[in-house]
Amino acid sequence: MRVQGKVAVVTGAYRGIGRACAERLAAEGSRVIAVDIAAGDPGFHNPDIDYHRMDVGSESDWQALADRLAAEARQIDILVNAAGIAPTKAGAHDVTLTDWEQIIRVNQTGVLLGMRMATSMMLGRAPLAIVNISSIWGQVGGSGQIAYHASKGAVINMTRNAAVTYAKQGVRVNALLPGLIDTDMVRVQPPEMNAATLALTPMGRIGLPEEIAAGVLFLASDDASFVTGATLAVDGGFTAQ
Repeated sequence: MRVQGKVAVVTGAYRGIGRACAERLAAEGSRVIAVDIAAGDPGFHNPDIDYHRMDVGSESDWQALADRLAAEARQIDILVNAAGIAPTKAGAHDVTLTDWEQIIRVNQTGVLLGMRMATSMMLGRAPLAIVNISSIWGQVGGSGQIAYHASKGAVINMTRNAAVTYAKQGVRVNALLPGLIDTDMVRVQPPEMNAATLALTPMGRIGLPEEIAAGVLFLASDDASFVTGATLAVDGGFTAQ
């Protein structure tokens, strides 16, 4: 198994891409700590996944997770920052500051806080692989959703910065860029928005969360030992055009 015996923290793990990543890493031998803002039992297929309710935009929640790991004498081998929201499709002319700040808090600040916790714990201790879930909309432009685009573009450059900063200290940091993926967040979008993206996807179909998880597994595993600062698009060819 490709991540046997490793400890992985996965955010946004209650559903969608984060859930698929948690399940795949656990299936490949990792001890998974899954976190999300949602309450209740996620009902993972793998009962050994350890789920905790956590707000990724909260500094104190990340500190509580760090304290719990330290108390259990655990290190972090893998961090997957998959938590993300897109509650508004507003453009620059009509986005509210409340919506802007909420999206940035989860999608960008949440990634920063996760990377800060993991690197502060692991520098000088052991190898660490961080995989940040960005989006094709962090690399190319689309209509509306300016806050979401801004947050995902920031994640790409934050990934590159951390990759260069910690390359000589045993830390690899990469970003995965999903295209149109069959998740709850996509299903509630306007049908015409999804249809437009699908029409521009060369493979002509929507992707599955499990296909994103497969890419995350590669970037998190030792198979990617010479890969850092990369942006891996899993998008059916969308950004190849």
